Amino acid sequence: MIRHSVIFVLKHAHGSLQEKAFLRDAKVLAGIPGVEKFEQLKQVSRKNDYEFGFSMEFRDQAAYDAYNEHPVHVKFVKERWEREVERFLEIDYERV
Repeated sequence: MIRHSVIFVLKHAHGSLQEKAFLRDAKVLAGIPGVEKFEQLKQVSRKNDYEFGFSMEFRDQAAYDAYNEHPVHVKFVKERWEREVERFLEIDYERV
């Protein structure tokens, strides 16, 4: 199992319509085959200044690779993520 997580800061103002639209539209990622346990998360810690997170799980590396190459994911990254995310950190985990 691979847990894929991204934490990020949007270019949009907090609570703006653009912020809400980005989060709403990102839910399309949950429908990509192989994606399990998709979650959208809001940062509550004062230890860093990231605002949001997406977390999802994949059965194995093949499922994760298929997700990364899936046309819906590629389109979302190109048309939304690259334009609307100011900065991010991506972490992919496996159990030890």
